[in-house]
Amino acid sequence: MLDPSLCIQKPLTGSWTSLSWQIFSWLTTPALIIPPLLLLTLLPIFIRRLRWRRRMSGLGATLLCAYLLTLSPAMIKIGNRVLVSFLPSDSGATAEAIVVLGRGTAMRRERVDVSTQLWEAQRAPLIFASGWGDAQQIASMLEQKGIPGDAIDGEPCSRTTEENARFTAAILQPKNIHRILLVTDPPHMLRSLLTFRSLGFEVMPHSNPLPNHLNTKTKAFLVFREYLGIVGYGLRGRFLPREPSAADLSPAAIAPVKDALPLDAPVPRAFAG
Repeated sequence: MLDPSLCIQKPLTGSWTSLSWQIFSWLTTPALIIPPLLLLTLLPIFIRRLRWRRRMSGLGATLLCAYLLTLSPAMIKIGNRVLVSFLPSDSGATAEAIVVLGRGTAMRRERVDVSTQLWEAQRAPLIFASGWGDAQQIASMLEQKGIPGDAIDGEPCSRTTEENARFTAAILQPKNIHRILLVTDPPHMLRSLLTFRSLGFEVMPHSNPLPNHLNTKTKAFLVFREYLGIVGYGLRGRFLPREPSAADLSPAAIAPVKDALPLDAPVPRAFAG
């Protein structure tokens, strides 16, 4: 496991998470959205001199119905199903490594359980944990599950999905590891798969289940954020074939050796972007 001191220090990237949550919270507060849409629907009816009043009223009514429908649990499930429908199925073939992406404390146990099951099924000889604030804790939990230390590696530097893929490629590909089993939650999997694939990995997705304790709003946020993320990554060309870059890691961090690190070292919590 890499020593966090080998990560090049830079400003926190949590601003995207905070901004997307603020936008989502605003959009999912009916008291802020429904009154303007009602006004757009009803006001043109009483202003007879207003041009295109019927079209404006119809637009308001359409947006209001669409908004109420979007907030329904059924639409949340449909949104998630659309995301996972593009994923290839796990063929059961072996890989060279199991790559587990950090996603914060809430989803850590499910990821550890799934990656442990894959390793015990001899799907790959190595489990590689990726994520700032997650990699060390995942490694510690894997050892508690009985996974030997020499079968665990990782990097605690990445703070976004893009960095997960880039830093993992910088460390694993020089070791001739290109075929991976990728472990993350279902909403996050499509963006992760496309990003890792763009950096030269052959990716077999294997999703972990969402925790039962997540409430409906949190699940909706995860789906909402992935649609924004897919659009954003697509516009920035992050799904196109490219060469790995490790500009945010020090040269020592990408050397083909493992640095000893106490697995119980304190680390901050993180949520991958």
